Amino acid sequence: MRVTVVCEKNFGEDASTGRLAYPEGMGECLAGIFREGGAPAKLILCDEGGAPDLTEEVLRNTDVLVWWGHMFHPKITDEQTEQIARRVQCGMGAIFLHSAHDSKPFKRLMGTSCSLLWREVGERERLWCLDPTHPIARGLGDYVDVPQEEMYGEFFDIPVPDELVYVGWFEGGEVFRAGCVFHRGRGKVFYFN
Repeated sequence: MRVTVVCEKNFGEDASTGRLAYPEGMGECLAGIFREGGAPAKLILCDEGGAPDLTEEVLRNTDVLVWWGHMFHPKITDEQTEQIARRVQCGMGAIFLHSAHDSKPFKRLMGTSCSLLWREVGERERLWCLDPTHPIARGLGDYVDVPQEEMYGEFFDIPVPDELVYVGWFEGGEVFRAGCVFHRGRGKVFYFN
């Protein structure tokens, strides 16, 4: 499996807590997860510069695209967005993490605004596993606790997921469809907040 990780430069990584959590950067951390599993993983960084170096050739050599973004979604070109959507339709997998719900490729694949409720309060989120037999949930138990998280809540403007693997619950009482699988042509998309 050939993995391409598209990751923004997260300025939180420059703080002492960020350096402690991600000494080599969040992108290297994400790519490293796949490398440790034996998959070659290419890292493409996105920052305040121009569009990331995500070419048609890179996408042709990608089996799974992993996307983490937060602030630089507009840097992705419409052409790159369409190339990603075509590749997913043809069988490439795509994993969109956290704020990637607001990325052009995810919105294009969902066909909706992908808007959601949001507040940054640093409260606990419990991600309840709704399908422990799903390969994504293998070995993770009944739930995963995130001690401090910004709140993403419903209504989340996405189509009804083909498979709902996780639902998040926040201390403030909100819930969120947090781990969703969508089939697009011959490809699959997984969104995980």
